[in-house]
Amino acid sequence: MWLLGAVLMLAVGAAMVPEFLAAQQREREFRAAPVCAAVPVRVSDCRWEQRFTVRGVALNRASRSKSPEVELTLPSGKPWHVTFRNTNPVLSGLEPKDKVVGLIWRGDVVELRDTAGERQETTDGPLDRPTDRLAGALAGLSFGSAALVGGLWSAFARGNRRHDAAGRMVCLHGIPLGVTAILALWLQSANDWPARSVPIIWGTVAALTLANMVGFVVAALRGKVK
Repeated sequence: MWLLGAVLMLAVGAAMVPEFLAAQQREREFRAAPVCAAVPVRVSDCRWEQRFTVRGVALNRASRSKSPEVELTLPSGKPWHVTFRNTNPVLSGLEPKDKVVGLIWRGDVVELRDTAGERQETTDGPLDRPTDRLAGALAGLSFGSAALVGGLWSAFARGNRRHDAAGRMVCLHGIPLGVTAILALWLQSANDWPARSVPIIWGTVAALTLANMVGFVVAALRGKVK
């Protein structure tokens, strides 16, 4: 089971790496994008602001399959549908006929600003998404590597209880390595910390976990852990 879990988590972690790099590149491109000199007639790499009127709001708090969403209308009357990852700080306070300003980049509304100046990123927004992929890569690769090493160690122990126990200690310590990556992402998101806090938190806890793992492995090889 450990080896199967290792293969699955390594595959997930490896798949997250190119997604993280692509999301990071997209964020860099967005931050470097200039302000449009005039409203573009085609999808453009520059950023521009458009005024909208709120037509309808659906928070969808009781649904796990539907994202919070808002229906906007342009001054011309053309509708524009926008979805969000959560309801705060802007969406939850919107009502029909409210005036908002949308930041548009590459043909998508990536951010909405209300009359109070509060801003909220939409699901098309390029910010913060790299951290999701980074946390997934850290979780998958760290747990998968530990489970693979520990699983193979136990598999080749061939009845040697000490080596089997040492392999199990490596596997078990892979769990907090993976969980810490997810907790780091949650802390970063909940406290609005910079993206670099995710690898910093994970790296700190991972170093302590690895040191603890070494201690248990040594104890297992000495016959002190069964």
